[in-house]
Amino acid sequence: MDTVNEATLNARIKALEAQNAALEEEKRHYQWLAESTTDLISRHARDGTFLHASQAARDLLGYEPEELIGVSAYQLFHPADLSDLLNKSPRVYYHDGFYQQTYRFRAKAGHYVWFETTSRTRRDDATGELIDILCVSRDVSRRVHAEATRERLAQVVESTTDYVLFLGPNQHIFSANEAARRCFSLPRATMQVALSVLYNADSLALLEQVVFPAVERYGSWSGELEMLSANGSVPVLSVVLTHRSRGAEPGNFALINRDISVRKAAEAQARRHQEQIAHANRLAAAGELASNIAHELNQPLGAIANYTSGALLKAKHTPNLPASELQLPLARIDEQVQRLAQRLRHMRSFVRKRSHCVRPLVLEHVIAAAFQLCDWQYKQASVQLTQQLPHGLPRIYADPIALEQVIVNLLLNALTASRDTPGADQVILFAQKSGNRQLTLSVEDQGPGVAPDHQETIFDAFFTTRDEGLGMGLAISRSLMESMGGALTLRPQQSAKGACFDITLRTETGA
Repeated sequence: MDTVNEATLNARIKALEAQNAALEEEKRHYQWLAESTTDLISRHARDGTFLHASQAARDLLGYEPEELIGVSAYQLFHPADLSDLLNKSPRVYYHDGFYQQTYRFRAKAGHYVWFETTSRTRRDDATGELIDILCVSRDVSRRVHAEATRERLAQVVESTTDYVLFLGPNQHIFSANEAARRCFSLPRATMQVALSVLYNADSLALLEQVVFPAVERYGSWSGELEMLSANGSVPVLSVVLTHRSRGAEPGNFALINRDISVRKAAEAQARRHQEQIAHANRLAAAGELASNIAHELNQPLGAIANYTSGALLKAKHTPNLPASELQLPLARIDEQVQRLAQRLRHMRSFVRKRSHCVRPLVLEHVIAAAFQLCDWQYKQASVQLTQQLPHGLPRIYADPIALEQVIVNLLLNALTASRDTPGADQVILFAQKSGNRQLTLSVEDQGPGVAPDHQETIFDAFFTTRDEGLGMGLAISRSLMESMGGALTLRPQQSAKGACFDITLRTETGA
């Protein structure tokens, strides 16, 4: 019997030893896990004193675990966060027993680290007295800073005067900032507003057919659109972005719309002013061309008078003259009347107030019209006006009257320079392709050229070297060319005499 009891006792002892070994192994395993985790695992007394700290203290705070033992955690709290924790402590310690806190904790180097700590109180089962507090803390500085940045951005979006809209995959607006809500009477709460409510038909078609596919592919798009408000249409400069963050569903867009009504009105006013100035410049040019205009009118009027006198004289001497005998002089009179009407239409088109209309043109036709206005002036001054145009020039994009005005201004300037220079007896106008879908028309004279100190200011308004000049011709001409998508420049002088101005024009086909 004693042998049996001894064997049973030995078996129980071995079982207990095995169990203790297993518990010890499990303890070492949990200790290893606690020391290996990147979170700081700590144990504290009721007053916050560290009773234990894991190895993560070294990486997170710069402290060796032993340095923290006996130190009150409250001493390392940011003062602003400590008061919040102490206000919660009685409720947490005596009621909840489990809580989570985000706060700033001072590292050994003196800076603060944002911690998120999950704490659990441990109590005596019999008395309920607080034994210690177990804490698991992790560094959430990056998350806190990211949240703060998002909050700041959200505040900027909410306070900006631009109309910011957020669009879901169903192409309905689910959120908008204050400016958009106020302008378009959108609800502040749950929102599901169709795009068709806020954008006109053309802009809506552009968004659906062009913008959204482009943004899905390239990430962003910007351009002008038209929005609809209770007070009418609102022209906006829109930037459309897609959300490509991790986990974001496709089809989410942000639309940032800036009201450009004031800018549009200012641009329209500037265009009107430019048209008025250009009109005044054409009237001034017509005054300079007065003798040429008189000559242009006098020629057909003189021919009409001659044919009329001849016909009347013939009818007087032969009272019974058949009407067919007067057919030739009447036809000649009709030709001259048509010629006179054409000249008058041309001059009326040149001087009347009008808006620009850029369209494809035959360059030779515009040059011929400008030559017609200046031809008599050149003949009176004995200066030859020559054009050298290659065959097969492509059509250009320009406003015919505006381009004619620029050419006339340059021709009159060239004539003035030639009059004052001995031997300057020719002005040449020539054209050449200067790039893909680009053509350069040049006006070259044999005058004194442009002084080096004047070459930077020659296109400035009111700059002139002539006593009777207004200094507006070249400034207006450059503005007209830029409004047509072209340019007007002074070519650097390659010789001691003469100036050459280049007119750059867009062409219908490439080079």
